[in-house]
Amino acid sequence: MTPASRLAALAGTWRTRRALRHADGTWARFEGKSVWSPDGALLRCVEAGTLSQGGQSFTARRETLWRASPGGIEVLFADGRPFHCITDDAWARHDCPPDLYWLRYDFGAWPRWSVRWRVTGPRKAYRALTRYDRPAIS
Repeated sequence: MTPASRLAALAGTWRTRRALRHADGTWARFEGKSVWSPDGALLRCVEAGTLSQGGQSFTARRETLWRASPGGIEVLFADGRPFHCITDDAWARHDCPPDLYWLRYDFGAWPRWSVRWRVTGPRKAYRALTRYDRPAIS
């Protein structure tokens, strides 16, 4: 798939589940939905749900912007700052000194897909797996 066709295929609603394992051994889980909708030439992704950690649950929300480019799919923070670019080999990197994010996208079981995160640094140290699939129609 081209970056533009991959981006177009993301439009709509996805069930989103994320497991995070912090370097200290603690876990967190997110369950919710992600909605990709047109925003000019971009797609805006709004992720909303519940984050559970340490016996407590919190409402969680984040927004990112996505656009096709010759180099892949660019993912931007909600304010337009660059976050990372998903290249043809599905790897991405975000340098946020002093921390470093490595992301591996897997579209091999489309329309189910996932992202593995490895974050290292003095401020943040965790691994995460986010899984996306289309919600069942009821």
